[in-house]
Amino acid sequence: MNPQAKLVFIFSLLLGTTTTITSNHWIMAWAGLEINTLSILPLISKSHHPRAIEAATKYFLTQATASALVLFSSMTNAWHTGQWDITQMTHPTSCLILTSAIAMKLGMVPFHFWFPEVLQGSPLTTGLLLSTIMKLPPITLLFMTHHSLNPTLLTCMAIMSAALGGWMGLNQTQVRKVLAFSSISHLGWMTIILSFNPKLTLLNFYLYTLMTLSIFLTLNTIKVLKLSTLITSWTKAPSLSAMLLLTLLSLAGLPPLTGFLPKWLIIQELTKQNMAPMATMISLFSLLGLYFYLRLAYCATITLPPHTTNHMKQWRSHKPASTLIAISAIASTMLLPISPMISAIL
Repeated sequence: MNPQAKLVFIFSLLLGTTTTITSNHWIMAWAGLEINTLSILPLISKSHHPRAIEAATKYFLTQATASALVLFSSMTNAWHTGQWDITQMTHPTSCLILTSAIAMKLGMVPFHFWFPEVLQGSPLTTGLLLSTIMKLPPITLLFMTHHSLNPTLLTCMAIMSAALGGWMGLNQTQVRKVLAFSSISHLGWMTIILSFNPKLTLLNFYLYTLMTLSIFLTLNTIKVLKLSTLITSWTKAPSLSAMLLLTLLSLAGLPPLTGFLPKWLIIQELTKQNMAPMATMISLFSLLGLYFYLRLAYCATITLPPHTTNHMKQWRSHKPASTLIAISAIASTMLLPISPMISAIL
């Protein structure tokens, strides 16, 4: 792709995201979502592979439907209440339609079918954008309207997302699909706490973005797309593979790594809200995710010859890893000791 064109698309992506997260009016938020969708489509389909074109088409159709539902819910609310302000979403039907629209935007259960397919058809760098920055505007809209949304519906969708995200990721051999189901599972954790402590939703999203950034950049550096190539990648960059192991375990939520912090705070808050059964259920469902994270971590670092893979070993790369990978990997694994400070800020 032409570098100037890529710069325009990335600038449009940032513009759309900024427009949505800083707006108070529904039309401005909708316009930002549309700019976002249109700017990411060329980045998904830039390889001109049939799979990439299919992913771009699926992405366009689902996002267009979700944007239409956002516009419809805001118009219905304005019709009944005379308010176009995002925080004044009070009509029950509008809130229900908005919840469905944002769940479709994010790829939450039961609107999750498009997300693994789109991520599988995209390059790793575009997959990183889809998993992180593209989820920021819908999560911001959820944050701004959380007081109006139905807590029971959000909790049910969260439990289903955590369950299906863990369950469907178990038998995947493509790394991008595993990370897509991991994203769906994490969305469950973000949504379940939204009605009770929305700041924890944002904290979980920020830390998830940090860990996902580290994993995608590492995979992009060692050029891995499948588990069978991940098995032989440890010869290419041993230190990077070791950091990938720790970051994957952090994403699984194991102490004493960073990923344990949001899960710990969310379980604590749910228990305070007399929702101990829900906390137990979502914790048990996250064990399913732990299995496929361990599988990835095993393939990345603990696999030594002889093994049954038909792939040849890759040459060691003398190109050093980027500073961004180093910073994000350290932050992805070592932030737990400052959790009292983070709790105080919240």
